[in-house]
Parts: sequence; structure tokens; C-alpha cells
Amino acid sequence: MDNFNDNGHIVILGCGDVGRWVVETLKHAGIRFAVVDNIASNFENVDYDHVIGNATEEEVLISAGVTYASTIVVALNDDTDIMFATLIARGLNPNSTIIARVNSYKSIDKVYRAGANYVAALPIVAGQMLAKMTSQCFDHSCKKMDEDIMLYEGIDIEKHTVTGEDQLVGRKIADIDMRNKIGCTIIGIEREGTVITDILPSTIIMKGDIIAVVGGKKEIIKFKEKYVR
Repeated sequence: MDNFNDNGHIVILGCGDVGRWVVETLKHAGIRFAVVDNIASNFENVDYDHVIGNATEEEVLISAGVTYASTIVVALNDDTDIMFATLIARGLNPNSTIIARVNSYKSIDKVYRAGANYVAALPIVAGQMLAKMTSQCFDHSCKKMDEDIMLYEGIDIEKHTVTGEDQLVGRKIADIDMRNKIGCTIIGIEREGTVITDILPSTIIMKGDIIAVVGGKKEIIKFKEKYVR
């Protein structure tokens, strides 16, 4: 893993059903990443960087470049392993963003205490999405769902159409610096029917863009207060 000796890549711990979805999404977006899993057959005929080993072992995480990763996705199957992997990853990289999945809502607090920034409990995610879909179909005959979608416990995605009066128009992502100022991140832009997921510091927000902003509930409120007119 010598090519991961600087900041910027993503490390995915676990290549099961959830991990594979993350891998496919990152591949499609052209984002650098490495995957850790202890089942060698999960990496047959793959064309991305990977490490075969136990994601709860420090030396394995180091070999995958966790020390230099900007983001770490913990997608292991066992909640105890998720907690330990999160704890070790946070110790190796205090500045990374750690996103973890858990199987039980009872594990949410433990994984947060282990050092995760965001924790997604699969039953909660599924329940919220099903409830959202059901209410939309009941009230609006299953029209396109454009409202905010809650993904994680306390984490929202806000869709916003940029107007000429917003404090975003004509500004670069780096200049806006939304993540450091209010704790939100722009994760996607829809522009003239094209979806942009490779958001660079040099990307400029334009009038008419539909931006997807992720953050906690309080941070989303700050986003609306500071940037939306």
C-alpha cells in the first residue's frame, strides 16, 4: 500500500453487502480507496487496492493506509468488531472522518464513544426510509421524493436549489469551507440534468445548481441560516 502514504484516500473496513455497495459507489465516482477484509475470495478479480486481514488488528489497518486516510468507512458485520475497529482507527488517525454501520440501535452510543463521527443503524435506516416512502405514496401518490431524507441517527441530507440571492453563487467549495465553518459537507451537485459527485475544492457553485448537503440536524439549520436566502 505504498501509494497511500499521503492524505486523501478512503479506507473501507469490510467487504460484505454494505461494503460492496460503498466500493461500487466510489469506483463509479473515481475516488481513491482501499478495502480491508479477512475473506480472500471477496477480492477475486478485483482491480482496486485491498488488504486481506482482520480489520480489528492495528497492523492490518496501518497497511491499508488508515493513518493517512481522510475517511474511514467501517462496514463490518459484527457490532463488537465494528466498535473495536472504530476505536483502533481513531487512535491511528485522530483527524479522519469515521462513518460506521451497526446492526443494532443498542450499539450506536458505543460506536460513537469509540470515535465514530457518524453511525448508521441499519434497522433505523430501513425503517425511516420505508416510513418516508409510505408517507409519500399515501399523501402524494408516490411522486418523486424531493424532501430531506434522514440517513443516519441525527444525520440529514438537505437538497437545495441555489438561487441568485444565495451566499453560494460563484464561489469555490474551498472558499465556502462549509465543513469547517458549520460542520456540513456538499456531497453532490445536479447541474442541468447531470449529477456531479466528484466534488473538488475548485468546484464552483452556480445559480440553478441543486446541491445535496449532509450534516447533523443542528448543522443543517446553520446551513439554511447562513447560506440560504
